[in-house]
Amino acid sequence: MRDNAEDRDAVAKAILMLKDVGEVRAFLDDLCTPAELRAFAERFKVARLLDEGQLSYREISERTGASTTTVTRVARFLREMPHQGYRLVLDRMKD
Repeated sequence: MRDNAEDRDAVAKAILMLKDVGEVRAFLDDLCTPAELRAFAERFKVARLLDEGQLSYREISERTGASTTTVTRVARFLREMPHQGYRLVLDRMKD
């Protein structure tokens, strides 16, 4: 399958149209497989724990069930990737 920025934008715009957590969950339940949703939730939990800065990568892996490779990848995205999506959401959650 070809990566299509227009299609990714359509999904992002669809999410922006949703009004509350229930609507977002309903949309994601239709859009994603249970395994995809578990993976999203796992990565976001990893990001939150990394942001807290209290646990080692190994401890985060043990607590979440994520592989240390996943923990390392999420940490890299938090620290150095240009889109900074995790950072944007984590900072807004603190406000």
